[in-house]
Amino acid sequence: MLLLDLTHTSHTRARTGIQQVARSLHGVMSDSTGITWDAYAQTWRSLSPWEKANLSATSAADHRGARWPWSARLRGHWRRLRGIKSTLPAATGLIVPELFSAATAAAFPALFGQVRGPKVALFHDAIALKLPELAPTKIVARFPGYLQELLAFDGIAAVSADSRDTLLDYWHWLGVASHPPVISLPLGLPTFHLISEMSPATKSPVVLSVGSIEGRKNHLALLDAAETLWAQGRSFELHLVGLANPETGRAALARIHALQAAGRPVRYAGAVDDATLVRAYAECTFTVYPSLMEGFGLPVLESLSRGRPCICSAQGALGESSRGGGCLALDRVDAPSLTHAIDRLLADPAEITRLAVVARARPLRSWIEYATDLTSWLRTLPTP
Repeated sequence: MLLLDLTHTSHTRARTGIQQVARSLHGVMSDSTGITWDAYAQTWRSLSPWEKANLSATSAADHRGARWPWSARLRGHWRRLRGIKSTLPAATGLIVPELFSAATAAAFPALFGQVRGPKVALFHDAIALKLPELAPTKIVARFPGYLQELLAFDGIAAVSADSRDTLLDYWHWLGVASHPPVISLPLGLPTFHLISEMSPATKSPVVLSVGSIEGRKNHLALLDAAETLWAQGRSFELHLVGLANPETGRAALARIHALQAAGRPVRYAGAVDDATLVRAYAECTFTVYPSLMEGFGLPVLESLSRGRPCICSAQGALGESSRGGGCLALDRVDAPSLTHAIDRLLADPAEITRLAVVARARPLRSWIEYATDLTSWLRTLPTP
């Protein structure tokens, strides 16, 4: 039995990239038990029904943070006062798929002592160090400690070669003499039904962008590109989907509202449920993922898995995802480059079709395949 730490994801219904990973692993790993650090009870325990319901929810969320109902808080306090500690199932390994907090990290020694086998953490990215000006200040302050805490694990599964190299370079820069093995293991995807038809030619094209509205996602450049094309007479609708970060997404939200007030065809749906997202892909002509930097970039491959071409960066982890085809990959994702790329596809429906054919033909790994590779590698690690 493997333990799967879902301390944050089991207490929110937000569906950011990391939370999609955590939820997907929980859904496909039948040989695992989800657990959480209960700060109110001061104990590790298996998930309660309400926490499991959060993991399986398909509804949209308007916040990222963890929320505990008062009943769970009071129950935890009561258990703590009574000295009641939970007993976890006998475990042959531990997987931590989340970016964990300092409080959770402080509780890891107690958890590690209950696990007989290897302890593995997933590493997503170091964007908070590379682009601190575009990251939330709390994450920037937290990140150096987090990278040090990863040294306590028996293995690290990075979600891309770029993320693996970044982590190893950081440890080398710190002068870390000994560190756990780090592998690159690309993420999986749900099994989608391909959308067989593109948007009708009689309709105005729809350009879709799926991703959190935050600084590093570079929506300001995308909105500038769209405005340039509208001013030149191009006819298309820009559809944005994603939960807004209240700190780093403020400027993009203001720009969206200004364009809407000016009568431009830009639609912002915020966070949406699964059914709405399916419809958004079905209605779009192609997608744009303007992010400056990613650890992996799930929306790129999600678009391809739906048979929709994607404009994205050719650099870093996004370059790894785009090399298999179906993408219009750019050396730069500034406003002029995005303007040219969007205009190129709008002007050439045949190229959209060619890219879509390649996207549909790409073999994309499933979450089951990812989980199998992850657990197989975990079992090769020395048992502490």
